[in-house]
Order: sequence, then C-alpha cells, then structure tokens
Amino acid sequence: MIDLRSDTVTRPTLGMREAMFRAEVGDDVIDVDPTLDQLQCRIADLLAKESAIFMPSGTMTNQIALRVHCKPGEEFLCDSDCHIYNYEQGAFAQLSGLVARTIQGNQGVLSVEDLQGKIRPLNEHMVETRLLCLENTHNRGSGKVLPQAQVVEVCRWAHENGLKTHLDGARLFNASVATGLSVKELAEPFDSVSVCFSKGLGTPLGSCLAGTKEFVAKARRARKLFGGGMRQVGVVAAAALYALDHHVDRLKIDHEHAKQLARTIRQFEFLKVMGAQPETNIVIFHIDQAWGTAHKFATELERHGVRAMAFSPTAIRMVTHLDLSTQQIDQACQAIESICTSGLPN
Repeated sequence: MIDLRSDTVTRPTLGMREAMFRAEVGDDVIDVDPTLDQLQCRIADLLAKESAIFMPSGTMTNQIALRVHCKPGEEFLCDSDCHIYNYEQGAFAQLSGLVARTIQGNQGVLSVEDLQGKIRPLNEHMVETRLLCLENTHNRGSGKVLPQAQVVEVCRWAHENGLKTHLDGARLFNASVATGLSVKELAEPFDSVSVCFSKGLGTPLGSCLAGTKEFVAKARRARKLFGGGMRQVGVVAAAALYALDHHVDRLKIDHEHAKQLARTIRQFEFLKVMGAQPETNIVIFHIDQAWGTAHKFATELERHGVRAMAFSPTAIRMVTHLDLSTQQIDQACQAIESICTSGLPN
C-alpha cells in the first residue's frame, strides 16, 4: 500500500534504529539525559535561540508556547486555517484559558494589512491581545512556505505593537530546503519557535520548542504540568539527531514527488490543485462536486493501492515522505489517471 495520508506514517530507517539502540541515556526529569541534552543544544544553535526543550508532540510545544506567552483571559492572533486553531482541540482554551482571534489569510499567509485593527484596545470590557502565531510551512495551505520578507514585516509590526511572536514550524525544515534559507533565518523574527521531528524528518515522535532561557525554564514547568516530562528519552533524541544528519537534504526529493503528483492531477479539469504548484511536500486538490466526493475518491484510490486523506467533503490531501520511492509515486500517478479516466463508481 502506498500511504500518502501524511508524512507521519514513516518507519524508522535501519540507521535510525541503530542510533536509537546505541543512545546514551539518563533520567531527564531528575537531572539530564545526555543524548537529549545534545539534541536540545543543537536545535537551539540551529535556530539561534538561547535554549530549547524537547516534548512528545508539536501540539504540546505549541500549547506550552501559548501558555508561557499569555496569561488566562488573554488573546492571541492567528490564521483561521492554522494547526493551533483547527487541530489541537481548542487546548488553548481548555488548558490555559486563552482566546484565539482568527484572521483569514491567503494559504496561511498574513499581511500587516490583514492584521491592522485586530489588536484590542485597552478596555476593561475586552480581552488583552498578547501574541501573534504563524505557521510555516502551512498545512491547510497545501504546504505553503510563508514569504520571508512578509514574515519579517509582520513580526516587526507585532513587536512594535507590544506583541510576542510564536512560529509553529512543524515543517520548518521543508521550508528551509524549499527556499534555500537556513532555519536560523526563518526563525529569527520570532520570540519562540516549534520544530517537529516526526513529519518530514521521519522520527517516531517528538518536537522541540526554542526561545530565551527564561522562556524555556517556564516551558519546562508547563511541560511537567501537562505530563510531558520523560525519563530515558535519549532513545528518541538519538533518532532526531540521526534525522538532522541524514534526512534534511533529501526533503527536496519529497518536494519533487509532490510536484509530480500535482502535474498528474492537473490533467483533469474536474480536479483543482490548491496554489500555483506545491512548494513543499503537501498536495491538496478539490474535486468538482458534479463529478464526485472526496470520500469516494479516497475510497477508490485505496482500491488501487493508494491511501490519501479526505481533507473535507470536496478536498483530498496527499503528503510525500521518505518512505516513498519514485516508482511508488509513479504508481500513485497511474492510479489517479486510471480513476479519472474511468470515473468514480456510483
């Protein structure tokens, strides 16, 4: 089965498993795990932040960033399609008592013009706006890379208006490979940055949250509160270190595979790919309702040996990753052509 549902479906490579097997470990809750300490220092250095902390998931790193930057009853600004708002169960409200003010962007891209007037005035009747959150690359934006000049401008506007800034950089390494900019350059405008290892980099789990030493110290307390403290976590940290050494540059292969899928899909007028072309490893395409539904299309794909995600009643998402060969992408393209030529069953 060719699994295009997500880049989280990968299995550890033999080299990664060997690194995990040989990892030097300690108790990270009591004092320190040496392999994890190496990973955290490396991420802080890569992102040019003072410190970094490992957590089980990107949801946790995002939610703890919100909690540290904001107090209960305060508000953050974000794109209406972002992961923090759509796919984290409103945890900012449930766990930290925060309010989200959503703003419609263009494939996740927000401009200063979009944000103008969205900071609440100081008034006892209103929440106080404290934080701006962006996502790069943007999941629901079909892997869109945020234009860096616009990011710099938006973050400057936020800081000039007294807001902190947080980047959900779950696929930041994809953005780096796609643009040629270092993750340091992409992270520079932000007060805090989250990066994920279990997506394009192919590790079993884990994310890091980076910021100032004071910010990370507060994040460590919040991680304990949320149940994210782990013991001999160097076993997982070793996988992330291996991925940083071996799986970053190869992301360009995933990007090329996504472009190949998009070219195939564009042959058929009843399918519309989001955006000019895939910039990274995510392809989202919409199906003309007169032709069929996303669920039916996904079901038929699976019958042809390809798994994809019905992202909405009319949209399919496909995500390329390191477990897929060019031959398998060719087969997925052939499956799409076969379905579109013969039509969906009634």
